[in-house]
Amino acid sequence: MPDEKKVPKLKELLSSLGWQQRNLPWVLVAVAVLTLDLITKAWVSNSFYYGQRIEVLPVFDLVLLHNPGAAFSFLADAGGWQRVFFVVLGIFASLFLWGWMNRLKPSEKLTALALALILGGALGNLHDRILHGYVVDFLAFHWNHNYFPAFNIADAGISVGAALIIWLAFFGKESSE
Repeated sequence: MPDEKKVPKLKELLSSLGWQQRNLPWVLVAVAVLTLDLITKAWVSNSFYYGQRIEVLPVFDLVLLHNPGAAFSFLADAGGWQRVFFVVLGIFASLFLWGWMNRLKPSEKLTALALALILGGALGNLHDRILHGYVVDFLAFHWNHNYFPAFNIADAGISVGAALIIWLAFFGKESSE
């Protein structure tokens, strides 16, 4: 049986971090994105050699690539300072998303889902930057010989979450309870 003195302290700690019990489903979504991202990156990193490409569909390949930059390899050749910059940016972005999620009204479920997707993705890429100094990318779509930048599950979570936030900004009508 847990020590009864420790349970209130844990609740106080979580409360001081902005924890809201009602956000448990959204935290689980973020953890699911993070977990799926880390598992798939580990699988590709352990199963492929760098640059190896396997065609899955005529328009989709799996390929192991390392991206020291941001989206679309922005700042990939910046000389190394970008690692610290993106780690700090990832930490601040994650804290911002956590705070935003904890200030939402219970009725703002789509916004919470979007933030959870972005948070899970941000944490997945932050993990890579801290551990490796680059992000592992492995999903590559192409049409004919035109390749789109490779990405990963974290990037997909961030992109879907960001698209949902933009959609909600223009067309969403979540109740204001």
